[in-house]
Amino acid sequence: MVLVLSVLILWVISLCLHEYAHARVAFAGGDDSVVEKGYLTMNPVKYLHPFMSVVIPVLILLWGGVPLPGGAVYIDHSRLRSRDWEAAVAAAGPATNLLILLLCGAVFRLGLLDASNLSDSLTLTIALFAFFQAFATILNLLPVPGLDGFGIIAPYLPPQVRRSAMEFSTIAFVLLLMLLITNNPVKAHMLGIIISMVELIGIPWITVREGYVAFQQTIGR
Repeated sequence: MVLVLSVLILWVISLCLHEYAHARVAFAGGDDSVVEKGYLTMNPVKYLHPFMSVVIPVLILLWGGVPLPGGAVYIDHSRLRSRDWEAAVAAAGPATNLLILLLCGAVFRLGLLDASNLSDSLTLTIALFAFFQAFATILNLLPVPGLDGFGIIAPYLPPQVRRSAMEFSTIAFVLLLMLLITNNPVKAHMLGIIISMVELIGIPWITVREGYVAFQQTIGR
């Protein structure tokens, strides 16, 4: 239970950091409304909706082992100085997930935790959290309307294409969720990339898998 609670707490913290990064870059790009909205703080209440940002993502994480983006900051794009700043605002979120992933890897590479110690709860917690950060990085970079990946390319699309794509954002996200919680070639390929990322930063897949198994067993799956 300690592992599950620790991973969930770390995940909510990472959601806040993800959204804070969006707001901080937006402020640098000219949108000072983020100050009025209170986004330039680490107060999770400013980013997280109790149901859509905590309950749903946590339930999906517990049920399907899929870490979903759950926070939201409302950027006034009309105040941003250029399309490049719009793209940078979108990219700031997944870049934060990637940075957290690298920090998790540094913990192992510096010898602060021993990846071979599969009986240590903290080792399994950080390894599994790193996996979720890698998952979130790749997921958020997908060019699906409503995700940051689409936000990165959207400023360079014709306005009509952009508007038309956003009209299907809900349907696109539901279809993506179905792909993520079922076994299929797309998910398998995505997992292959994520596993490679985790191993590249110095965390053996066997350690992540042990943490994932412990996570699933604790929640009764």
